[in-house]
Amino acid sequence: MDFTLTEAQQDLASLTRRILTDKVTPDMLGTHGSGGFSAPLWTALAQTGVVDAALPRSVGGGGFGLLEQCSVLAEIGRAVAPVPYLTSVVLAAAALARFGDGRLAERWVVPVLRGEHVLAVALPDYGVPCGFTAEADGDGWRLTGAQTAVPSGAFAHGFLVEAAVDGGHQVFLLDRDAVTVSPQRTVDHADAALVELSGAKASVSLGDIGEWLRLRGTIGVCAQQLGVVERALELTAAYARERKQFDHPIGSFQAVRQRLADAYIDVEAVRLTLWQAAWRLSEGHPAAEEVATAKFWAAEAGHRVAHTAVHVHGGVGIDVDHTLHRYFVAAKRLEFTLGGATAQLRGLGDLLAADPA
Repeated sequence: MDFTLTEAQQDLASLTRRILTDKVTPDMLGTHGSGGFSAPLWTALAQTGVVDAALPRSVGGGGFGLLEQCSVLAEIGRAVAPVPYLTSVVLAAAALARFGDGRLAERWVVPVLRGEHVLAVALPDYGVPCGFTAEADGDGWRLTGAQTAVPSGAFAHGFLVEAAVDGGHQVFLLDRDAVTVSPQRTVDHADAALVELSGAKASVSLGDIGEWLRLRGTIGVCAQQLGVVERALELTAAYARERKQFDHPIGSFQAVRQRLADAYIDVEAVRLTLWQAAWRLSEGHPAAEEVATAKFWAAEAGHRVAHTAVHVHGGVGIDVDHTLHRYFVAAKRLEFTLGGATAQLRGLGDLLAADPA
């Protein structure tokens, strides 16, 4: 495979970076543990074509795909921007465009492309049992269960929910009115939600696409983590050049140089494994092992880089009002989203054991 980014990827990344650099401000990000969604920023991204570029032309998109979406997500991670691009576009809108029909696209996808609506996806973490069950009820289904910490759930207008049904699984589309939503605060923001269903009526099933969503979602998390740790390392390297002790920049000390060098290798490992997995998935090749590998590195390396950044910054690194703290908590959240390093290694072991050849 060729790891060179396509012209479309480069253009989308450049456009996204310009918009986020101009519009993401400390006030927009809010205080620690608050916020998590900026409606004006979400609308601005939509108006410039960033939101719809990587969706099929059949629903009004630009016709690009997962690789271009990953380029956008990396820039969102760099800016720790409070927009639901991963859940609304990469997962929900893409699933509705591919597995739904024109009626669903008009009702749900078009408002996302305009930056008017937010969609959330309730998926269990890797290796965790599904929290919802569904039973047939006339021409629809009745869903019961709960899932905590659903990303973007506090602001969502609609939900895709994976539920166990008839010995298998299906993904259902639910309006917010059918869902009990309790906003939750995570390590960085207050955009998540406890989603509860008590006999909720669902008339739309997209079929057994939970694995499809999980693989794409995991790749999206890795792409966003790449942006987070890459920018965190840049900030830390700049600080190490400026901060002096004993009349010397701390970056000149051997121990600091070694920490930064290790962090650089970790960032490049995240980059390499991300693009390998994303390319295989976008080309329709089997990619479960590569996705698990990429998420392991995003979790493990993300943990190390985040802690290196804090340690090199010293006391200011743990100040919740400091810019770096946003990257630390973003990295920690992404580390565990859809399964941490240990869960990914266990899953990868199962995949390898199932195919010993």
